[in-house]
Amino acid sequence: MNNKARSFVTIMLVIAITALLLRIAIEQVIRVSSAQNESNATSTLKLVSTALENYAKDHAGSFPASVSAMTQTTPAYIDKDYVTQSPIKGYIFSCPRLDASGYSCYASPTSCGLTGTKIFNVTTGGLSVSEDCSVKKE
Repeated sequence: MNNKARSFVTIMLVIAITALLLRIAIEQVIRVSSAQNESNATSTLKLVSTALENYAKDHAGSFPASVSAMTQTTPAYIDKDYVTQSPIKGYIFSCPRLDASGYSCYASPTSCGLTGTKIFNVTTGGLSVSEDCSVKKE
Protein backbone atom coordinates (compact mmCIF):
# COMPACT_ATOMS: atom_id res chain seq x y z
CA MET A 1 0.00 0.00 0.00
CA ASN A 2 2.88 2.36 0.77
CA ASN A 3 4.36 1.93 -2.73
CA LYS A 4 1.00 2.76 -4.33
CA ALA A 5 0.83 6.02 -2.37
CA ARG A 6 4.36 6.98 -3.48
CA SER A 7 3.50 6.19 -7.10
CA PHE A 8 0.38 8.34 -6.89
CA VAL A 9 2.29 11.27 -5.38
CA THR A 10 5.00 10.90 -8.04
CA ILE A 11 2.41 10.92 -10.83
CA MET A 12 0.70 13.99 -9.34
CA LEU A 13 4.05 15.83 -9.10
CA VAL A 14 4.86 15.00 -12.73
CA ILE A 15 1.42 16.25 -13.82
CA ALA A 16 1.80 19.48 -11.80
CA ILE A 17 5.27 20.21 -13.20
CA THR A 18 4.11 19.43 -16.74
CA ALA A 19 1.11 21.75 -16.34
CA LEU A 20 3.37 24.54 -15.08
CA LEU A 21 5.78 24.14 -17.99
CA LEU A 22 2.88 24.09 -20.47
CA ARG A 23 1.47 27.28 -18.98
CA ILE A 24 4.82 29.04 -19.33
CA ALA A 25 5.20 27.81 -22.91
CA ILE A 26 1.67 28.90 -23.88
CA GLU A 27 2.20 32.36 -22.36
CA GLN A 28 5.38 32.75 -24.42
CA VAL A 29 3.60 31.69 -27.62
CA ILE A 30 0.80 34.20 -26.94
CA ARG A 31 3.32 36.97 -26.18
CA VAL A 32 5.28 36.33 -29.40
CA SER A 33 2.10 36.07 -31.49
CA SER A 34 0.75 39.27 -29.95
CA ALA A 35 4.00 41.12 -30.73
CA GLN A 36 3.88 39.91 -34.34
CA ASN A 37 0.25 41.00 -34.67
CA GLU A 38 1.10 44.45 -33.27
CA SER A 39 4.01 44.83 -35.68
CA ASN A 40 1.75 43.88 -38.59
CA ALA A 41 -0.94 46.32 -37.41
CA THR A 42 1.48 49.27 -37.23
CA SER A 43 2.90 48.42 -40.65
CA THR A 44 -0.57 48.15 -42.16
CA LEU A 45 -1.68 51.47 -40.64
CA LYS A 46 1.47 53.17 -41.98
CA LEU A 47 0.72 51.68 -45.40
CA VAL A 48 -2.86 52.96 -45.32
CA SER A 49 -1.72 56.39 -44.09
CA THR A 50 0.95 56.69 -46.78
CA ALA A 51 -1.56 55.68 -49.46
CA LEU A 52 -4.04 58.28 -48.19
CA GLU A 53 -1.39 61.01 -48.12
CA ASN A 54 -0.21 60.14 -51.65
CA TYR A 55 -3.79 60.11 -52.91
CA ALA A 56 -4.37 63.57 -51.44
CA LYS A 57 -1.15 64.91 -53.03
CA ASP A 58 -2.33 63.68 -56.43
CA HIS A 59 -5.89 65.02 -55.97
CA ALA A 60 -5.33 68.64 -54.93
CA GLY A 61 -5.29 67.88 -51.20
CA SER A 62 -8.57 65.99 -51.24
CA PHE A 63 -8.67 62.61 -49.51
CA PRO A 64 -10.79 59.72 -50.86
CA ALA A 65 -14.22 58.87 -49.46
CA SER A 66 -13.14 55.30 -48.65
CA VAL A 67 -10.07 53.10 -48.53
CA SER A 68 -11.51 50.96 -51.31
CA ALA A 69 -11.44 54.01 -53.64
CA MET A 70 -7.65 53.82 -53.53
CA THR A 71 -7.68 50.23 -54.81
CA GLN A 72 -9.76 51.18 -57.88
CA THR A 73 -7.34 53.71 -59.39
CA THR A 74 -4.73 52.98 -62.03
CA PRO A 75 -2.17 52.50 -60.65
CA ALA A 76 -3.68 51.56 -57.30
CA TYR A 77 -2.49 53.48 -54.24
CA ILE A 78 -2.96 50.39 -52.06
CA ASP A 79 -3.19 46.69 -52.87
CA LYS A 80 -6.40 45.89 -50.92
CA ASP A 81 -9.05 47.44 -48.71
CA TYR A 82 -7.77 46.57 -45.24
CA VAL A 83 -10.86 48.04 -43.60
CA THR A 84 -13.44 45.79 -45.27
CA GLN A 85 -11.15 42.73 -45.08
CA SER A 86 -10.76 43.04 -41.28
CA PRO A 87 -9.86 41.34 -39.07
CA ILE A 88 -6.34 40.76 -40.35
CA LYS A 89 -3.86 38.88 -38.17
CA GLY A 90 -5.72 39.57 -34.95
CA TYR A 91 -6.50 43.24 -35.59
CA ILE A 92 -9.59 45.07 -36.78
CA PHE A 93 -8.92 48.09 -39.00
CA SER A 94 -11.29 51.02 -39.34
CA CYS A 95 -11.30 54.58 -40.65
CA PRO A 96 -14.27 56.22 -38.88
CA ARG A 97 -13.29 59.63 -40.26
CA LEU A 98 -12.38 59.61 -43.93
CA ASP A 99 -13.51 62.63 -45.89
CA ALA A 100 -12.08 65.16 -48.32
CA SER A 101 -10.42 67.17 -45.52
CA GLY A 102 -8.67 64.35 -43.64
CA TYR A 103 -8.77 60.98 -41.97
CA SER A 104 -8.53 59.11 -38.71
CA CYS A 105 -7.87 55.38 -38.83
CA TYR A 106 -7.21 52.84 -36.12
CA ALA A 107 -6.31 49.22 -35.53
CA SER A 108 -7.58 47.44 -32.43
CA PRO A 109 -7.00 43.84 -31.37
CA THR A 110 -9.88 41.41 -31.83
CA SER A 111 -9.21 40.17 -28.29
CA CYS A 112 -7.34 42.53 -25.97
CA GLY A 113 -4.43 40.73 -24.36
CA LEU A 114 -4.67 37.68 -26.60
CA THR A 115 -4.22 38.98 -30.16
CA GLY A 116 -2.65 42.30 -29.14
CA THR A 117 -2.22 44.71 -26.25
CA LYS A 118 -2.31 48.09 -28.02
CA ILE A 119 -4.72 50.14 -30.08
CA PHE A 120 -2.97 52.08 -32.83
CA ASN A 121 -4.31 55.35 -34.32
CA VAL A 122 -3.15 57.37 -37.31
CA THR A 123 -4.54 60.74 -38.37
CA THR A 124 -4.11 63.25 -41.16
CA GLY A 125 -0.45 64.00 -41.77
CA GLY A 126 0.62 60.51 -40.71
CA LEU A 127 0.54 61.29 -36.98
CA SER A 128 0.37 57.97 -35.15
CA VAL A 129 -0.24 57.18 -31.49
CA SER A 130 -0.91 54.04 -29.51
CA GLU A 131 -2.61 53.22 -26.25
CA ASP A 132 -3.02 50.14 -24.10
CA CYS A 133 -6.23 48.33 -25.02
CA SER A 134 -6.87 47.22 -21.46
CA VAL A 135 -7.38 50.82 -20.26
CA LYS A 136 -11.11 51.39 -19.76
CA LYS A 137 -12.47 54.61 -21.24
CA GLU A 138 -15.11 56.42 -19.21
